[in-house]
Amino acid sequence: MPQSLAKILVHVVFSTKDRRPFLRDQPLREELHRYLGGILTQLDCQPIIVGGVADHVHLLATLSRTGTAADLVKEVKRGSSLWLKTKDPELKDFAWQSGYGIFSVGFSQVETVRGYIAGQEAHHRQISFQDELREFLKRYEIGFDERYVWD
Repeated sequence: MPQSLAKILVHVVFSTKDRRPFLRDQPLREELHRYLGGILTQLDCQPIIVGGVADHVHLLATLSRTGTAADLVKEVKRGSSLWLKTKDPELKDFAWQSGYGIFSVGFSQVETVRGYIAGQEAHHRQISFQDELREFLKRYEIGFDERYVWD
């Protein structure tokens, strides 16, 4: 095949450092979600939906044909952290957690995951970020040690 083609869908989840609710302000959070989508676009990763709540974000996007999952997350977190620190003096100490979760998504699951991300506000009235991530790790059969998941 003379041309390389790919469409790999990923669901990325990461939290603010220590799950601090830096993103309580709804307009700022929405602006951040748009900014994250812009970073994804610059990385040649098509953003499908970006969402989240005060202490974490979810990204549903394609993975660039030439990029790696680690590079995608590194650049998204780096760029958005630098940008957030310029938005308000109260965000001068902003940081993302060092880790992240990234999960493959089948094309037939896109609408379900999109709805899940869009419904984060309601979802987190009933379940914490930690319990949510534990559910993902179990669903994807990823072994983990609680001592090293949270920072």
